[in-house]
Amino acid sequence: MKQRFKMRVAVYLLLMKGDSVLLHLRCNTGYGDGLYGLVAGHVDGGEKVTDAMVREAQEEAGIVIDVSDLKISCVMHRIENGVEAIDYFMLANKWQNEIRNMEPNKCKELKFFDINSLPDNVVPAVRHGINCCLNGTVFSTFGWS
Repeated sequence: MKQRFKMRVAVYLLLMKGDSVLLHLRCNTGYGDGLYGLVAGHVDGGEKVTDAMVREAQEEAGIVIDVSDLKISCVMHRIENGVEAIDYFMLANKWQNEIRNMEPNKCKELKFFDINSLPDNVVPAVRHGINCCLNGTVFSTFGWS
């Protein structure tokens, strides 16, 4: 019997403070090292995407976000290096606790940047997702020929 195809599911947080978004400088992960990304991670089995986002925000930035304060802004079907993923980009502008780098072995810094003036070195798929959120594009693809 043919094995059913399984796809990765990831969540990305656009944590907003006014017109600025929180980015983290990736390191030692094997993906996008030296580039800025969003607080993000994979969805565990048996976990809602919104619960995964709350978990990742706490694991990576030490903050608590209420599920009701998350807004799914864009869903992206991505392929990179032959691996497919569904990415949920979520917006939040309310949180509890001070932001702090909880994973210094994977993140050199957490810093807010003007959403309309992001650094050049942003993970390309993340930049695409952010642009989709800014433009009101609720579904997009990335990496397909």
